[in-house]
Amino acid sequence: MYLEIISPEATLFTGEVDSVSVPGISGNFQMLNNHAPIVSSLKKGNVVILGKLEILDEFKSKFEQIQGKTIFKIKSGTIEMSKNKLILLSDL
Repeated sequence: MYLEIISPEATLFTGEVDSVSVPGISGNFQMLNNHAPIVSSLKKGNVVILGKLEILDEFKSKFEQIQGKTIFKIKSGTIEMSKNKLILLSDL
């Protein structure tokens, strides 16, 4: 699936990933390729991304690599998944 991570400052990442787990306001959930369309609010927590990410040097400090997973910490946010594209609007 295609992932875009957008913050108020910049677009932090765009590219193909295998899966994304997010801290939804009703609990954590995961999205894989061809997930059904969804819109959800997010709460403070970790976004866990699986896949080979090529993050620009200027944004690498916002991501953490742990055991083959990429972790992105958020204070809140919103996601929209449609047509195999996930847009994550985040407040760092």
